[in-house]
Amino acid sequence: MTDINKESISILNDLIETSKDGEKGFQTSAEDIKNPSVKEFFLSRSAEIATAVRELQTEVRALGGDPETSSSVSGTLHRAWVDLKSTLAGKDDVAILNEAERGEDVALKAYKEALQKATEKNLPANVTGLIRKQLDGVQANHDKVKALRNSARAAS
Repeated sequence: MTDINKESISILNDLIETSKDGEKGFQTSAEDIKNPSVKEFFLSRSAEIATAVRELQTEVRALGGDPETSSSVSGTLHRAWVDLKSTLAGKDDVAILNEAERGEDVALKAYKEALQKATEKNLPANVTGLIRKQLDGVQANHDKVKALRNSARAAS
């Protein structure tokens, strides 16, 4: 296996962990959110992220690697924090949306760093293109969660 493939696999596996965190985070948040349209959005985001994870795993396999199958330790800790905070806050929609936005901040940072590394290391166009495409989706998620949070804050 080439060094380029090893580097690509490492970056993609990191994004798999981050994305699995997001998938589970949206799923957990959907269970607690009261607003039906926000719940539907969270469930659809969780499903879309699951699809993104499969795309990343497929690319890792194509590069000759073993794709990551679990979320990160920090993601597990983040979900526990969301559960605790939402319980303490009475599972208030604004609190849940605040945590969802924080999770999206983490995902956005991870994808931007991955794209920068992929570009600096001149990784294959298919790898860089996949990261860029998914980064656009993460940015759209982030912006939508932020707008939902701002709307929920204004309503409360």
